[in-house]
Amino acid sequence: MEFIHVPVLLDEVINGLNINPCGTYVDCTIGGGGHSSEILKRLSSRGTLIGFDRDIDAVKVCEEKFADFENVKIFHSNYNDACEILKANNINNVDGILIDLGVSSYQLDNAERGFSFMHNGRLDMRMDTSQKLDAYYVVNNYPKERLLKILYQYGEEENAKKIVDNICKMRNIKPIETTFELKEIIENSFSKKIIYGKGGVSKKTFQAIRIEVNNELNNLRETLYNLIDLLKHGGRFAVITFHSLEDRIVKNVFKDVSTGCICPPKTPICICGHKEKAILINKKPIIATQEEIRKNSRSSSAKLRILEKI
Repeated sequence: MEFIHVPVLLDEVINGLNINPCGTYVDCTIGGGGHSSEILKRLSSRGTLIGFDRDIDAVKVCEEKFADFENVKIFHSNYNDACEILKANNINNVDGILIDLGVSSYQLDNAERGFSFMHNGRLDMRMDTSQKLDAYYVVNNYPKERLLKILYQYGEEENAKKIVDNICKMRNIKPIETTFELKEIIENSFSKKIIYGKGGVSKKTFQAIRIEVNNELNNLRETLYNLIDLLKHGGRFAVITFHSLEDRIVKNVFKDVSTGCICPPKTPICICGHKEKAILINKKPIIATQEEIRKNSRSSSAKLRILEKI
């Protein structure tokens, strides 16, 4: 299957990064190279584009796509390790950083990757297919209490107890092997009368399991702080999120680094030592236009936040 991913909020990201033609830009989740291609168009031969992705398929596609560019470097790595890798390559300051925290269209539409309840395939959900932990193991081997915690914490699923009870009943009979088998169990955990938002009743459970498999939220906060420190004065940081858990972390980190003194209001002098490191380019998240949503429905939940280092 061809690696195709429609970049969301493309114009908003490119405009928000305020690209310096001679600058160094990092795409921490390069995917199919959609955002990176537009960044590269705006760079001169003196500019540099550095890409990271934990999906080896994405890395291979972009290595081929950008093979003719000497100013492009691509690493097969999780964005959590981006700072360490950049510094190991003597890159200590950059002009712009992008993280797109969404799952690519290729991953969702490729049944073999086992991400989506819309396509039947073996339960997998690994962004990095070299790792051992997959959705099959989580669903069939995690203790009931741990599964329940994941669905509540990562899926914010109110019906988690019934879903987990039914998962445990089924896996005691036979392993739950495919996305459609899991989808059926989830759907049977709800009253047929319930209308459950976009994506149906399976969306939150699949999201929760995917987050657990890929360890998506752990270390995100620390990574954001580290990447902000890597920015030059005037450098821009753009982050795209697709669900409230991610967005809450990004919002709080951006708020923290864009805030000065945090002493109680009646404190006569500042004793906290907290200094403002950045300014918010947009105080409220940028969302997709109706036109973009019409062309790409997956952009409907996207939120873009941008800050500038000072």
